Amino acid sequence: MKVIELEATMRDEVRNKSALANLRKEERIPATLYGGKENINFHVNEVAFSKLLAKSEVFMVSLNFGEKQINTVVREVQYHPVTDRPIHIDFMEVFDDKAITIGVPVRFTGNSIGVMNGGQRREKLRKLVLKALPKDIPEEFVVDVTEMRIGDVIQVENVKREGIEFLDHPKAVIVSVKTSRNVVETALDDEEDDEEGDETAAETADAAAEEAPAAE
Repeated sequence: MKVIELEATMRDEVRNKSALANLRKEERIPATLYGGKENINFHVNEVAFSKLLAKSEVFMVSLNFGEKQINTVVREVQYHPVTDRPIHIDFMEVFDDKAITIGVPVRFTGNSIGVMNGGQRREKLRKLVLKALPKDIPEEFVVDVTEMRIGDVIQVENVKREGIEFLDHPKAVIVSVKTSRNVVETALDDEEDDEEGDETAAETADAAAEEAPAAE
């Protein structure tokens, strides 16, 4: 799992609303680190943290306090209800010998046979929740859908990775290829056209029989 460094500054004011408001005016985000011997209150640069949020893959954040660095993962981000700016962050300290629970994004690759034959790809899970040691956690899961035909599914149990316990249900569908509604409607239209053609042919045959002179 990738590690990204983020500068962090300790703070003393924990519940002082005016102090927290001043931090946010200076584009600093109050934050708290959990999971260690004691909770640590600090703040980080809003622009730098927002760049981290824009990343699609999973990663660890190495908080740089100057004298020491602490490996963490982002647990929760609170946003302002109007501006949607981050106003508080919860980090969880990560230890090499302790498994953590985290969601890892799924990236789909390939053009499936089923889609090229008129089917529709349906992506059900964009993130897989797992429990593992930090060293065993991938940045993302790559799922190749090239060989999928109409009716095929890929489930959580089909994803294999050493040292990882998946917390999603094993039968949960990650991606499937279903018959497209347009394909079904086209098939029904073709059936109706065939039926109408049969009826027309039958009517023509009946009309011809009625007009034919009776044999003497």
